[in-house]
Amino acid sequence: MTLARFTRTFTARPEQIDELGHVNNTVWVQWIQDMATAHWDAAARPEDRAAFFWVVVRHEIDYRGNVSEGAEVTATTWIEGPAQGAKSLRRVDFTDSSGKRLVSAATTWAMLDKATGRLARVRPDILAPFAPA
Repeated sequence: MTLARFTRTFTARPEQIDELGHVNNTVWVQWIQDMATAHWDAAARPEDRAAFFWVVVRHEIDYRGNVSEGAEVTATTWIEGPAQGAKSLRRVDFTDSSGKRLVSAATTWAMLDKATGRLARVRPDILAPFAPA
């Protein structure tokens, strides 16, 4: 089961560039987190946004290319497969203007109950709004 995809564009700003003249790896990680948060905010039901939040438990990132200052990348994210207890796997791909994949990430997120701060099982109804139409 692969859920609906969410897309956003990022532009490399001067402060995000490292000594090699490319987007720093920490920026890619921040963009991965930004994508997950934006997708949750855009698709989750209001009651779920009010009751739960997500934390990263694992990042696995493949760097295949990079971009320089001023370049745009398109990020696409989706939730892959059913949740496993409190955990869910999210994919994020970044492509350049020609469609070449530059960075791919598989991140595992755990859902926590805001009221208790404890892990919460990800029920199918929580992921249902992320399903393709």
